[in-house]
Amino acid sequence: MNKPRHPEKVNKPLNPIKKKPSWIRSKILDTRTFFKTKEVVNKNKLHTVCQEANCPNITECWSKKHATFMIMGDTCTRGCAFCDVKTGKPNKLDPFEHLKVSNAVKELALNHVVITSVDRDDLEDGGAYHFKKVVSETKKNNPNTTVEVLTPDFLRKGNSFERVLEANPDVFNHNIETVPSLYLKVRPGSRYFSSLKLLESVKKIKPSMFTKSGIMVGLGEKKEEILQVMDDLRSANVDFLTIGQYLQPSPKHHPLNRYYNPDEFKELKNIALLKGFLLVASSPLTRSSYHADEDFKKLKEKRDEQIKCQRLQ
Repeated sequence: MNKPRHPEKVNKPLNPIKKKPSWIRSKILDTRTFFKTKEVVNKNKLHTVCQEANCPNITECWSKKHATFMIMGDTCTRGCAFCDVKTGKPNKLDPFEHLKVSNAVKELALNHVVITSVDRDDLEDGGAYHFKKVVSETKKNNPNTTVEVLTPDFLRKGNSFERVLEANPDVFNHNIETVPSLYLKVRPGSRYFSSLKLLESVKKIKPSMFTKSGIMVGLGEKKEEILQVMDDLRSANVDFLTIGQYLQPSPKHHPLNRYYNPDEFKELKNIALLKGFLLVASSPLTRSSYHADEDFKKLKEKRDEQIKCQRLQ
């Protein structure tokens, strides 16, 4: 019987996961509230990006009743190499999902809610009308709750994204995710400049609407590439930038190149602010919807300051 030439490589994962540094730790603030949030999500038979994408902040956020609802199912039509949401043929849309999300928001008494989705390239409009229904019903049933959407890119769906805008969300978020040079490896089904164009178009149609985007670091990008993405997003008049650490979900996902330390995140935040972003959230555990309610208040304050300064000039 022939022995393998390199026995130490047999059954080893392709991309072993690096040990997390000491500064990446999640926490539970209130166990009772955490399970109350879980109960509401399960009772309404809803999906959350917190669960489906294995977000490291789920314990902290759910302890504060902050859940990010993921509509249009739990199966994505794309296979991004960084994402832990499952890929495949999705089910039909839930015709009652707009009511379920609206009721859950009411039960949790949310001041601010983030609604995101999987990519639905199988739908003619990419799911834009469904997004509109969910946001409209949520705002109707919760008039004092502000709504933030985190949408797909609606690639090759024309101007279907405008349907989402018709529901008047308070924040329109679409993540650029990474630098252009890594798109073919990390986001093979997406196009960098299409994502930029989407954000730019939203701002042109709704100048007063806050726009937001986010990137992950640690995928193998260079610092100058990160700075170029910042410039590109500012050219698209994006108001709010989030920068977080990429955490490799499994050995089958894109390999983690390295962990950035907290000082590096502070440096990136300072650079981004100098480039003109209204608000920047940058830390190892920063994610699109992490502290979204507090950040929305800060956005409003910053906008008010801007308007006041313009009037005084």
